[in-house]
Amino acid sequence: MNILQIIPGSGGSFYCGNCLRDSKYVDALRKEGHQVIKIPMYLPLFSDERDLNDIPVFYGAVSIYLKQMFPFLRKAPAWFDKLLNTGPVLKLAASMAGSTNATGLEEMTVSMLMGEEGEQKEELERMVDWMAEHCKPDIIHISNALLLGLAKRIRERIDVPIVCSLQDEDVWVDVMKPSYRERIWKLMQEKSADVDAFIAVSHYFARVMEERMALPREKVFPIYLGVDPDEYEFIPSSGKNRNIGYISRMCHENGFDLVVDAFILLKQQAALSDVKLIATGGYTAADHRFLKAQKEKIVRAGLSGEVIFHDAFEGEGRKEFFRKAALATVPVRNGEAFGMYLPELMASGIPIVQPALGAFPEIVSISGGGSIYSPNTPEKLAEAWADLLYNRDALNALSHQARKGVSDSFNIHDHAREMIDLYHKVRENRVQKTS
Repeated sequence: MNILQIIPGSGGSFYCGNCLRDSKYVDALRKEGHQVIKIPMYLPLFSDERDLNDIPVFYGAVSIYLKQMFPFLRKAPAWFDKLLNTGPVLKLAASMAGSTNATGLEEMTVSMLMGEEGEQKEELERMVDWMAEHCKPDIIHISNALLLGLAKRIRERIDVPIVCSLQDEDVWVDVMKPSYRERIWKLMQEKSADVDAFIAVSHYFARVMEERMALPREKVFPIYLGVDPDEYEFIPSSGKNRNIGYISRMCHENGFDLVVDAFILLKQQAALSDVKLIATGGYTAADHRFLKAQKEKIVRAGLSGEVIFHDAFEGEGRKEFFRKAALATVPVRNGEAFGMYLPELMASGIPIVQPALGAFPEIVSISGGGSIYSPNTPEKLAEAWADLLYNRDALNALSHQARKGVSDSFNIHDHAREMIDLYHKVRENRVQKTS
């Protein structure tokens, strides 16, 4: 099967679970013998970009932002766009606040959802022209519902089924100005008619989006995120120092301050004097002030030598982080649709300690590779950590179960085959409707 994946990139400035999710599925589908082309939008997927040398980045983040904010630039010559879409400019944009912050991008989000009627209609035509010339897909997979504005025009030019993943769209929309939220959800609901099926990353999030987008249940298919366990070095917690890990963008939304506060509380216990906090995942310009405040807090607590900021979070750098953490937490304030870091951590033998929010209870229950605490406060988090750090046998048992849970329930090859089965199903349904 020939599959075309449309994936927004982060440029590698922070740990982007959605970018990682899509790229890992591309690799898994290829290993199943299918041809997959991934088309990046906004920014490159990673700082060490792979296999995209001949594929342009469509909807370059700098270009579409400037044209949205300054309409006179929409008449700029082609060389101007080409300059703004060069690799160095896009990678610089990746570290800027505007590339990852929904606040202030309400009008652009609306315009993107309007598709051929939006301000980016010329870029949509450029993308569709390129796809029609260079690709002969059997199916097209859009990374998230915020890109549904692409679907109608793509379908008009390339008459194949379109599926769309669902993961954390609510996180983007719900922080926008109230006057825009209802309009954006309504647009997403309207544009859902241009898609054959939706793939939710958890049962929890399937139910959320069925309600928010008024989707019929028979059109939504939960398929979990996964990893290839063989790509991760399993080191049981008994073989590591008692270190706590954090891997995600270091920002308020992901609860990095909760981790810092909980660690300060934990270190008041003399029996845990050896425990260190190791944090990785990167940040954007919007996070600078927040991160500075957390580092100052650590200094005031006299814990500068006890908190390690692990800068490398891609490739070998991430593997090195996994070798150091004995357990890990990413206490996302509003929960999450899944969290790509969860199977990555568990495959490495790192038990997860997560708040009882979003899909976290679902993932912990299925894998058996961690624990859940409530409410999501530093005090409760510190207690949950201490329960495991004081009981090395229990921690080690969870470590082995985490690895087993990923192998049994979150193996990407199993889920890739589920994905292919769904692709075949929507293609067959399309044939039946047109025959």
